[in-house]
Amino acid sequence: MTDKKKLALFDLDHTLLPIDSDYSWGQFTITIGWTDPVEFARRNDEFYAHYQAGTLDVHDYVRFATEAARLRGPQQAQAARERFLAEVIDPAIRPQALELVRSHQQAGDEVLIITATNEFVTRPIADRFGVDQLIAVELERDAAGWITGEIKGMPSFREGKVRRFQDWLTGRGLAREQVHVTFYTDSTNDLPLMDNADHPVATNPDERLRALARERGWRILDLFQSAGTAS
Repeated sequence: MTDKKKLALFDLDHTLLPIDSDYSWGQFTITIGWTDPVEFARRNDEFYAHYQAGTLDVHDYVRFATEAARLRGPQQAQAARERFLAEVIDPAIRPQALELVRSHQQAGDEVLIITATNEFVTRPIADRFGVDQLIAVELERDAAGWITGEIKGMPSFREGKVRRFQDWLTGRGLAREQVHVTFYTDSTNDLPLMDNADHPVATNPDERLRALARERGWRILDLFQSAGTAS
């Protein structure tokens, strides 16, 4: 294993962040008056419940989640995103999450964030963690370069995370057997990538994932408890 390149992969929402950035962005669009508070909140909650249950149609969700920004156009959308980062994301970034990422970087591991949330929301969040490599849901762009609401290529969701990670490796001339992968996630939606990892870590897991991690002997990390307890 000593001659293998070490990679540390992190899910984002409820793993490195104690919140869901996609859901929170939707709630923020209500706060700034871009969306109807009753109808948008109902649909946002409905999609989130499907995500938690593993039944989300990711294409439908991305159309919904990006609609407000798409209709406002790039200038207004990017200004709103800066407010969102300052008011919602920055206060949610915990020192222990930053420390975990940096511990891998200082050990010489290459760090990736791999998330089912779209690039518009997550690229600046990855930057805040000091992570250059981001695998997120990529968005189609129109002739003017603005988002259309459609997904470009394979969404990094469930089995799609494995496919996108394999594509990332291929793009760097690496085979899977040449790397040692540690993967942190909170979600049973990420079981395909956990099964593909050399060292899966159930991070802030819900009860389903916690039980499965105990059954399979996976490490459990409760990152947002006071000391970041592990078992």
